[in-house]
Amino acid sequence: MSSINTRLTELLGCKYPIIQTAMGWVADPKLVAATCNAGGFGFLAGATIPPEDMEKAIVETQGLTDQPFGVNFHMYQANAADIVDMVVRHGVRAVSYSRSPGKEMITKLKAAGVVCMPTVGALKHAIKAVEMGADAVTVQGGEGGGHTGSVPTSILLPQVVDAVDVPVIAAGGFKDGRGLVSALAYGAEGIAMGTRFLMTSDSPVPPKTLDRYVNANNPSSIIISRAIDGMPQRMITNELLGNLEKAGGIKRLMMALTSGLAYRKYTGTSVFQLIKSAVKMRGEGELSAAQTIMSANAPMVIQKAMVDGKPAEGVLPAGQVAGVINSLLSCEELIKEIVQEANQQLQKLSKLAS
Repeated sequence: MSSINTRLTELLGCKYPIIQTAMGWVADPKLVAATCNAGGFGFLAGATIPPEDMEKAIVETQGLTDQPFGVNFHMYQANAADIVDMVVRHGVRAVSYSRSPGKEMITKLKAAGVVCMPTVGALKHAIKAVEMGADAVTVQGGEGGGHTGSVPTSILLPQVVDAVDVPVIAAGGFKDGRGLVSALAYGAEGIAMGTRFLMTSDSPVPPKTLDRYVNANNPSSIIISRAIDGMPQRMITNELLGNLEKAGGIKRLMMALTSGLAYRKYTGTSVFQLIKSAVKMRGEGELSAAQTIMSANAPMVIQKAMVDGKPAEGVLPAGQVAGVINSLLSCEELIKEIVQEANQQLQKLSKLAS
């Protein structure tokens, strides 16, 4: 099967311009390795791997694949500096991150030749990320799962492509070869998928939770809500979300405080570090005071579904594509299918052009 070469594949050293995103509690060493062995490029979810297990996860991934892979983390998490050191020490190819990058960390990563690949949901954030040193930018449109914006990929993607000179990766609404070709036509250098990789046989997500995804056979049932942490999140409707939508502010706040304490214990973050992070995010206009407190909700309630296998009690982040996916292929089968379909579509377009 022929490769599809773009600036992204050259930058990352992978065969195909297909990225598996770092879904919290989902993107573990086995999923990442399965993606990379199939020719794609996977990111470990460093924000939800316990600090004491982070290095072990990197080493485990290297033991499962000889292909390059990446690590995702939040620049404000307690062990961010340690992850940067691990990435450099173990020769990890790339890192991905979201809001508020640390300039010193990016400088250290780039000096070691690590590819810096932030994910953004707005044009201004893409421009800022490149100014801060990003080597490539993943652009997620409103169709994407989890925290998302209101601008669809078809509008946001070409804006960013025109505004920056680094490779742009399209995310939000992709699942197949036709989507890959459409992204390339917009000027992107590849696609990034979360939901589609979550819905594979290599995914660590428990069967009961996966059943909710497979049975979400209507894109309109995958809605955007602010009930979890005050910020817009796209997810599959379930019992927990229904209860939170009806709950008042006090109940949500109490849940957030409980989640915050649990998340602090899990990640090893001190109260001082949480406060420092919250103050910095508020100062940069990223979050309101209430949103800052509620932000701890997301990782802990997602864990209920993704790790504990209790889909009624947790959050089910999902892109709209979950509504049109009804099979759990392996990563190898998925990537092979995407590449074959993409090549077929490219051949058809080539005939039209000639």
